[in-house]
Amino acid sequence: MLKKFASDALGLSDIGKIIEPKDYDKTDADDYVRHEDDEKIYFLIKTKADEYCFTNLAFIHVDGENAVSSKRTLRRYPYFQYQISNVLLETAGRVDLDIEIKFSLGNQDFSIDVDKNQLEQLNDLYKALVYISEATQENKIMLKMSEQSLDKAVNVLQNSRTNDANLADQFKQITEYGFSWLHSNHEKFHQKDFGDVFEKYINQ
Repeated sequence: MLKKFASDALGLSDIGKIIEPKDYDKTDADDYVRHEDDEKIYFLIKTKADEYCFTNLAFIHVDGENAVSSKRTLRRYPYFQYQISNVLLETAGRVDLDIEIKFSLGNQDFSIDVDKNQLEQLNDLYKALVYISEATQENKIMLKMSEQSLDKAVNVLQNSRTNDANLADQFKQITEYGFSWLHSNHEKFHQKDFGDVFEKYINQ
């Protein structure tokens, strides 16, 4: 605890600040947002070394080695490839100067300290991430159920009595239908853009 107070007093702590939308273009992360593909920043946290950027399509981490180095490593985590899970918000105690949001993206864990005076704004991000986590998990289940349903339909056809003359035609029809059906359900249950979620919880 004493080390924490000393660090804060010397200005060496790495407590993040939530950046206002009008200042997004002043950050490093903005350079890596795919504006050409209608990607948009909805939430951005900046520490002395790092930037944590949440867009409608991905989480972008501009990873700095330390506060004084200009070297940066860019990591991009599209939500449809890296499922959000284990979302956790830790509020501040009486002597704490920061609050903390934690979450996982695939197998990668993140823990971000934020100025406790920005709790209300961080609450909005927390709600958005929880919603995305629940939605992607539900979509994953529904897609699996859809694939299982198609597999059962194929098995029924394979085990049904039919003559050789009709078998090839039926097989062609069901494979063509199956491809179209799977493609449709994959698009439906494999959401890539979560702009509507961020609009709902953050831009109120």
